[in-house]
Amino acid sequence: MRAGIVILPEDRWWAAEPKWRAAEEYGFDHAWTYDHLGWRSLVDGPWFSAVPTLTAAAMVTSRIRLGTFVASPVARHPVPFARELITLDDVSDGRFVLGVGAGVDNAYYDAQVIDAPKLTTRQRVDRFTEFTEALDGLLMTDRFDYSGEYYTAVGARNLPGTVQRPRLPFVVAANGPRTMTLAARFGAGWVTTGRGGTTIDEWWQGIAELVRVFDERLEAAGRDSTTIERHLSLDAAPVYSLSSVDAFRDGVERARALGFTDVIAHWPRSTGPYEGHESVLEQVVDTVLPELREE
Repeated sequence: MRAGIVILPEDRWWAAEPKWRAAEEYGFDHAWTYDHLGWRSLVDGPWFSAVPTLTAAAMVTSRIRLGTFVASPVARHPVPFARELITLDDVSDGRFVLGVGAGVDNAYYDAQVIDAPKLTTRQRVDRFTEFTEALDGLLMTDRFDYSGEYYTAVGARNLPGTVQRPRLPFVVAANGPRTMTLAARFGAGWVTTGRGGTTIDEWWQGIAELVRVFDERLEAAGRDSTTIERHLSLDAAPVYSLSSVDAFRDGVERARALGFTDVIAHWPRSTGPYEGHESVLEQVVDTVLPELREE
């Protein structure tokens, strides 16, 4: 079992840099940041861009894997984005992981601020499918052509290509059957936030059902289940995973029992969301992470 940490892109770099350094020093396997133009209740506060943040993080770390949690097609076009990803993979010397998802609907800031067209759930998944297909081709093929309803590429260049071959890994966010099919097709990993629930047990019941569906999608795709990582966002649960050491350990144990290879938590904030104390994070680092490394 591996563990990752999300560091929201809300601090000026003088305050953010120590967190990224600490994430590596603490022994986390991967560290992530949100790829949004603004996010929920934090939209009125400071917010920075994901790719420059991860580029800066790559310059002050040497081992930890770095990723978007998650990039979406809401405000991105795959052609210029592919160039950014190639650059980030190069700067990080092959430590970058692309977390990618369909994106939320027009009730959220990312879509509202650019006056994006209103899409049905089916249309959002269609757009996400094109986005993922196009990124796969753009990162793998020089002079790449793509023609879809939402995206077009004409002779797109990708030299020198990614450090990681044949391309950098995708971790595909999926909570529904169609996006799970996409994860089975393109993903080095699958990440889920679950189906919601008012209690922790309801949330875990939903996670177990998603695991069952994902196994079916892997089988239908002819994909060996051992070849894909399974990431769980622990903080999508009703209880913040770093509210206590016991809460984090319980999340790890339940995730392990369901076959997850990776769990992801959020760096504690002084206020919600993810309100907590860094002392709990430090206790988890001292007690739980060493246990994971020994497995």
